[in-house]
Amino acid sequence: MFKKVILPLIFGLGGAAILISLGLWQVQRMEWKETVLAQIDQTITAAPVAVPLQPSQAVDQFRPVTARGLITDDEITILASTKTLGASYRIISAFETDGRRLLLDRGFVPITDQNAPRPAVQAEITGNLHWPDEINSSTPEPDLAAGIWFGRDIKAMADALNTEPVMIVLRDTSENNPVTTPFPLDSAGIPNDHLEYVLTWFGLAIVWLGMTGFLLWRINRKTQ
Repeated sequence: MFKKVILPLIFGLGGAAILISLGLWQVQRMEWKETVLAQIDQTITAAPVAVPLQPSQAVDQFRPVTARGLITDDEITILASTKTLGASYRIISAFETDGRRLLLDRGFVPITDQNAPRPAVQAEITGNLHWPDEINSSTPEPDLAAGIWFGRDIKAMADALNTEPVMIVLRDTSENNPVTTPFPLDSAGIPNDHLEYVLTWFGLAIVWLGMTGFLLWRINRKTQ
């Protein structure tokens, strides 16, 4: 009897140990990611500063900034979707401040307002520097004839609007009648799937142990 169960027992316990160790590793990763997200939220909501002269993604991602200048009527409309507006357009405008020309993510307008007038306006704005990672091989090329883009590509947008490759995501504006709905940055849009992985690995460990127990029971039945 012992010789018949020793190999399945070793195999079952060894497999369960591997699955449990993977689950524990994901618990550690989850705690690390939650710490990172908390740090990002603290960065986003810190006191704003002037836009750095030479900002970089490595140093200035999510940095809160404030500036006064002209929100021009040079813009890009990006097809998107929000919970409140549904299908909509994200408006990226050229923003002129202190002799510089930057990108300004003004937020969203309803899908019916793609071509609504958005005249140039002087404003003091507060927002966060951001280099989004949303362009991949499956992202369609911009439909320039229709004036529709399908993702925020900082370099391409900067080339199109003749700006620095620097984008501010609007949080607050001094405009009297804003024509867009700002969509400020927060950590909610950053994936954190580690809890799902934790449940998956521990769930597989439970199933593995259950199957091992069933196999040992079958072996025991046959030897009786």
